[in-house]
Amino acid sequence: MKRIFAFLPLVVAVVFGGFFLWGLNPDRDPNAIPSVLISQPAPQFDLDPIPDIGTPGLARNDLVGNGGPVVVNVFASWCVPCRAEHAVLTGLVERDGITLFGINYKDKQEDARRWLEELGNPYARIGSDLSGRAGIEWGISGVPETFIVGNDGTVLYRYVGPVVGEDAISKFREALIQAGALKRENS
Repeated sequence: MKRIFAFLPLVVAVVFGGFFLWGLNPDRDPNAIPSVLISQPAPQFDLDPIPDIGTPGLARNDLVGNGGPVVVNVFASWCVPCRAEHAVLTGLVERDGITLFGINYKDKQEDARRWLEELGNPYARIGSDLSGRAGIEWGISGVPETFIVGNDGTVLYRYVGPVVGEDAISKFREALIQAGALKRENS
């Protein structure tokens, strides 16, 4: 029996080492994290607006009947990758005409307002998720996360992490095309 316990620290070290190496794998895709929301109705939520920015709040009912798919971006002013993807999302709104809604996740409202004033506000609606409850309902693992929601309120696509870089933008644009939010270029 003592021999078994003698090997226990080695077994624990090997298990933790395996998880560590798996996490360092450059081929591991964080977007491969499955979402139970895909092909399901978006969760019920009703979020107040961020004060003093002039953009209405966001609720589940706002996702339905917009004439096409909408993009829901979960962001925060304290999130450095959110800042990096902000220009990409703004470009999708300005150049491609997508409808972009935001969920401001666990952020101080004054910080969120200042961030939007500095970077610009491409969002048609923004709900303030101070408690993080809506984020839990959406099943987010962190910020940023971006969803494509069909005109009927069905979640069609989830992108984990910032939509930055050629590969990420290409993958997200393809998902928008598949959802019917964009037309394929040169077609």
